[in-house]
Amino acid sequence: MIKFKSVYLKRKSKEIFSGLDFFVQKNEKVLIQGKSGIGKTTLFKVLLGFETIDKGKVSFNDLDIVKEHIKNIRRQIFYLSQDIDLRNERVNLFLDEVLEQNDLKNQDKTHLMDLLNFLDLSSKILNQTVTELSGGERQRIGLLICFLLDRPVWLLDEPTSALDDIMKKKIADYVMDQEKTIVLISHDDVWKENNAVKIERWV
Repeated sequence: MIKFKSVYLKRKSKEIFSGLDFFVQKNEKVLIQGKSGIGKTTLFKVLLGFETIDKGKVSFNDLDIVKEHIKNIRRQIFYLSQDIDLRNERVNLFLDEVLEQNDLKNQDKTHLMDLLNFLDLSSKILNQTVTELSGGERQRIGLLICFLLDRPVWLLDEPTSALDDIMKKKIADYVMDQEKTIVLISHDDVWKENNAVKIERWV
């Protein structure tokens, strides 16, 4: 499904990837671990077409990551960034816009409430603005959007870093139980406790 073959990428004087081979099969769960600055987040940006490689080949479902395919590819992927980049407005308005853009505006409201409860978020949060949220609340709103959109591929960059241990475990179990292709970057040990995950250690 996801293929990086002999990928080279250099930015300024820094070599990010040197002959990278990286493959993910459909519904596989892959955890990437390694020190900062070795290209973990860049991998996601390349797959989404936000970074261009210098040499090699990157493909998604046998489609090359090029301009004519990228819109179709992005609609199959949910990307949760490490900084949880959400526009500053009321949460309910933000969610409505996300769902409308993805043809999910009439989604069952019960499902939304069930997910809010699962994520230990009060319904009152829907009337708050994004800047009023704590780091942990922003992270859980990002995960809420991921679960609502229900796309076949999830790219998750440090998805549990701001959560307590109980919520980390709850999220990890839920994510790993999904029939999705999931690639995640995390320093949290909770992800390694699940037998479903394949661990890639980058040095």
